Amino acid sequence: MNLTRLYKKLVNKHFLSLAGNGSMAALSVFTYAILYRLLPENEMGNWIFFQTIFALLDAVRTGFLQTAFIKFYSGAESIRQKEVAGSTWFIAILLSVFIAVINIPALWIFNSVNDAGVLFFLKWFGISILLTCAFNVTFWILQADERFDRILILRIINQGSFVLCLAALYLFDEVTLNKIIYYFLGCSFFSSLVPLILGWSRFATLRHRKLVVTKEIVAFGRYSMGTYLCSTIFKYSDSIIIKFLLGPAALAVYNLAQRLLEIIEIPIRSFLATAMPSMSVAFNRNQPGEVSRMMKKYAGTLTVLLLPIIVVVLIIADPVVAMIGGGKYIDTEAANILRIFMLSAIFFPIDRFSGITLDIIHKPHLNFIKIILSLVINVITDLIAIRLFGNVYGVAAASIITLLFGVAFGYYYLNRYLPFTFRGFLTMGYHELRTMLAGLRLKKVTV
Repeated sequence: MNLTRLYKKLVNKHFLSLAGNGSMAALSVFTYAILYRLLPENEMGNWIFFQTIFALLDAVRTGFLQTAFIKFYSGAESIRQKEVAGSTWFIAILLSVFIAVINIPALWIFNSVNDAGVLFFLKWFGISILLTCAFNVTFWILQADERFDRILILRIINQGSFVLCLAALYLFDEVTLNKIIYYFLGCSFFSSLVPLILGWSRFATLRHRKLVVTKEIVAFGRYSMGTYLCSTIFKYSDSIIIKFLLGPAALAVYNLAQRLLEIIEIPIRSFLATAMPSMSVAFNRNQPGEVSRMMKKYAGTLTVLLLPIIVVVLIIADPVVAMIGGGKYIDTEAANILRIFMLSAIFFPIDRFSGITLDIIHKPHLNFIKIILSLVINVITDLIAIRLFGNVYGVAAASIITLLFGVAFGYYYLNRYLPFTFRGFLTMGYHELRTMLAGLRLKKVTV
């Protein structure tokens, strides 16, 4: 086998998905490393608060459409794909405009709000939602088409342009929170414009939208939106509670540890991105056994792969925090919070894949119930932890309780439709990893 054939074997959809998520995470961590050094802790906390609440609003749009789009689009005939894509574009535009419009009356309460972070958010969330619409829809289409090469390019354009703008602000000593948001909006607009010009967004399918398909997406999307929105609230609930009960400085410390959790999130998001279309195709072709096999394969392989990464991060947490956050975060709680997150991360793959599989087998209401209950448990345990300990350690530890509940819920209900065991995950993951490594060794010997 020559080098060209080896390159084609290695550079597959899994590699490109991992590269896309990895580059995005690396640029995101680099961006935050710059911001942590340039902004005072209070302003950094307010920027994190803006990003947090913006993510919650974006979750309304993404949750409503992403899973529904991939489910109905993947494996469908060409005309059906055009109808699904056009209907998705139609709903995405309506949702974006609606969220932007509700920003207008929110501007009138400026004088009655004293919190700088809340004021900053109220000023900019509407235009941010509008400018990111085309980028999001294009991302879903490229994921369903398994064009992870284009996703990689799009992500580098999006995050890379923002990094360059921050570097320019730093060089000219012009770093302020307002100028950061100006560049954020400019990069969002640029990242949405590029796929429209290149034709990657399939915007022309808007004319193929059908009312019956739109209703089909809405019927499914109401559950997936609830699931995704509550999942996002669950993800950021710690940050919101810390912001208002412990202050923006404490939020900056906690968020630094969360940012470093990207080390675990990168492979999980990559595997989910490649698994969702394939699992949807299998379910749409009435192959439940194949859905179960792929779920165990992906989640099991991830679990086995993450074990050594978790051990390494537990050991080097302190220097990693110092490298990303800078000297002022060395003696804070950030490193130990990161260790707490790492200890719970071993359950992440099973939790994520059990949830997305419930959506794929058309049981989104169960996934929605799971997330609602997890959110309630997380908020209650956070409030109790802050009341008892008065610091961010309790909040991090409380997240483990919520995670274990989510794993147990997903295992119990998914087993009714696709029987499996935890041992089955690990066994298949171990054998899959051995097969992958054996294949790589064989390619190396052949070359």
